[in-house]
Amino acid sequence: MSGEINRRVVLARRPGPDGVDPTCFRLEETAKPTPQPGELLIRVLWLSCDPAMRGWIAEGPNYSEPVPLGGVMRSFTLGRVEAGDHPDYPVGAYVSGRQGWQDWAISDGSDVDRIVDPDQAPLSANLHLLGMTGLTAYLGLVDVGRPKAGDTLVVSTAAGAVGGAVGQIAKIFGCRTVGITGSAAKAADCTELYGYDAALTYRDYADAEALSAALAKACPGGVDIYYDMTGGWISDAVMAQLAVGARVVVVGTMAIPSSPPPTGPRYSRQILVKRASMTGFLVLDHFDRLGEAVEQLGAWYRDGRLRFREDVIEGLEKAPQALMKLLDGTNRGKVLVKVAD
Repeated sequence: MSGEINRRVVLARRPGPDGVDPTCFRLEETAKPTPQPGELLIRVLWLSCDPAMRGWIAEGPNYSEPVPLGGVMRSFTLGRVEAGDHPDYPVGAYVSGRQGWQDWAISDGSDVDRIVDPDQAPLSANLHLLGMTGLTAYLGLVDVGRPKAGDTLVVSTAAGAVGGAVGQIAKIFGCRTVGITGSAAKAADCTELYGYDAALTYRDYADAEALSAALAKACPGGVDIYYDMTGGWISDAVMAQLAVGARVVVVGTMAIPSSPPPTGPRYSRQILVKRASMTGFLVLDHFDRLGEAVEQLGAWYRDGRLRFREDVIEGLEKAPQALMKLLDGTNRGKVLVKVAD
């Protein structure tokens, strides 16, 4: 690719009734941008694929404005400052931020989250364990789930980037951990890589009642903390097993269509009977605590207490396919796109 060209993946159309597919996106070429005084030119090296992207491109209401048609696809990124005179971000610094699906980005610093220390962990880890994924896992569990030794934690999509981190953090706090995931291979990741005490493959069960019966055996004292990233019938199964005083952390709704808006919760009586709390957690509300989370998670990682798996796809042009891999559940670990060395 010529150094004077900027490739970018833009939103070509919004998802239809069949959901997100690669035709929602279009690869374009524009001139490589030039920074103005006070701006940065960032070379994007890595892109993150996240379940939230499904909502970011939907037309329905969400917690943030939808990506505009023709706009660069929104994404968390890891890049290097190549030019500019911004006082906070020197040339050569590695930065994590929200520069989107493109080779080059101009920034005034408002969409840069922090400078990354390349000696702390692999650079790519700053898009999961030491990034928004880790922040989501850490604060969602610690602040909302309030884990304590002896609690039983259940996590849906437990083999994903967030779920794997949540399970390991909960073990550090002395919890019993049970994961729910979509395949035997991912269930093995839960127990062998992330240290879950038990893992259930939801596709092995015909309905919520059958899954709930299996959960009752795995969680004989009930579920004290449910870290929910799916909603739908999987969550119905878990709700039936809540312990008195349970905390439900709602982080994602992968099993529920983005549009029309879902209704619920369907087990509202169970919330009453078990005197449980249900709280939505959105990582975008907690950027100010990213440094705190990175410091703690980094220390645990260097101590060998946190592990992760990456599913890397190379090439900016393959970003839509990488997102499809995440959304259809065929990934193993955190889905990343490597754009450049």
